[in-house]
Amino acid sequence: RSVNIVAFGNERDGFSEDNHQACLIWSYLGRSALISHINSSLSVSRVGNPVFTKYQACVFGNVTLVVHDFPLWDVFDSDWYTSRSLIRGADIVVIKYSVNDKTSFQELKDTYAPMIKKTLNHSSVPVIISAVGARKNGVPCSCPLCTLDRRSCVTTSEGVQLAKDLGATYLELHTLNDFYIQKYFGGVLEYFMIQCLNQKSSEKMKKRRKTQKCDQVQPPQLEQPEKMPILKGEPSHYDTDLHNLLCCCQCADVAFYPEDLSTVVEAHKVILCAVSHLFMLLFKVKSPADIHDASILCTAQSLFTVEMEDIVPPLPCGIPRSVPPVRVLVKDSVFCSCLLDILHFIYSG
Repeated sequence: RSVNIVAFGNERDGFSEDNHQACLIWSYLGRSALISHINSSLSVSRVGNPVFTKYQACVFGNVTLVVHDFPLWDVFDSDWYTSRSLIRGADIVVIKYSVNDKTSFQELKDTYAPMIKKTLNHSSVPVIISAVGARKNGVPCSCPLCTLDRRSCVTTSEGVQLAKDLGATYLELHTLNDFYIQKYFGGVLEYFMIQCLNQKSSEKMKKRRKTQKCDQVQPPQLEQPEKMPILKGEPSHYDTDLHNLLCCCQCADVAFYPEDLSTVVEAHKVILCAVSHLFMLLFKVKSPADIHDASILCTAQSLFTVEMEDIVPPLPCGIPRSVPPVRVLVKDSVFCSCLLDILHFIYSG
């Protein structure tokens, strides 16, 4: 596991000639109790100027921390492809500037911040903006004449606005002591490092599950039979045929009739039992013990009575039958008057 940090900018005063002035990244690596085994290497250009310093350390016990620290923004001008690749490969981006170097900050704001924003477009890489140093000439007021004076120091509002433009976290480090380095800057940096490691662990777990799923033994692929030509069949007549069963009284095995035996309505037990537990109880497909709804029992008893076979009602149309239908007496006259409509509804599907 590893965390890659790319740092840009010079936190040292532009007017200072002290080359041994403290460096933010090196100060953090040297002061943090989480860091061990620090290795550093300096990369220089052809003219001998330092391009970047690479630090490699161990953090959280077994996590490799790799830091590329670019003190000069010239890398964007001389090698835009490399700088863009570094930003896209970074887990955390740190931007540093001195609050007493207004010219460098203005160049960062106008030229290099838009480049970084464009590179990080649609990316969730966190950015930390660190304003380093104590202001030597505080701005007396907030009028345009004072705030636009490039000889003055960089104000807090300017730094905050830059952070808003980049969607970054803004920090002010008045001095590089233990509090500002370990508790303040280090606390924020380590928070983002933990977030990065959690995200990488989650992605690694998803990838492992996907790999395990792909590595599972696949069933043998049997030879598929030759494809048969698709024949365009006739449209279904199921609903029409079902409804015709009721209209034509084909194979009817149930006969409903009122108490005066004036009319007979025939139907089919299998269709009626398929739509209602009441008919399943009536035709003894289910016993009363199987019906847990007392209202079904009461309805069946109040509406219907299954007659004995020795009572023969008039048969419609003289259709011969090998097995006489079950005769059901409909007790309720109102229900009997609308029974045929109910059956048409059931047989319509």
